Amino acid sequence: MNYYISTKLNTNFNDAITRVTEQLKKEGFGVLTEIDVHSTLKKKLDVDFRKYKILGACNPSFAHKALQQEDKIGLMLPCNVIVQELANGQVEVAAVDPAASMMAVENDKLAGIATEVKQMLEKVIGNL
Repeated sequence: MNYYISTKLNTNFNDAITRVTEQLKKEGFGVLTEIDVHSTLKKKLDVDFRKYKILGACNPSFAHKALQQEDKIGLMLPCNVIVQELANGQVEVAAVDPAASMMAVENDKLAGIATEVKQMLEKVIGNL
């Protein structure tokens, strides 16, 4: 089982970030965090790394449902989405598969929630 859902785009990096953010919003997700891995690695290690951002996406309604079922589930939140520039000029967008993540948590009540969130993230990726 893959732990992610992904697609490749023929667009520039900044356009991909914009498109992903818009599609997430359409599915009820907000971006709580944005980690610029490229800049962080340059600053902390003085290494050159491809353009790579981690977007911490959260759908408050589903986060609330999950937290009601499992008080430590915040360790698995938010749903990370990565945007990375590939060597061939394409941009890859990948989202965590919450159903795969929840397999590590022994709580059957989370399975349905994770499946619904997975479907929403598949829609986001599919609409890019």
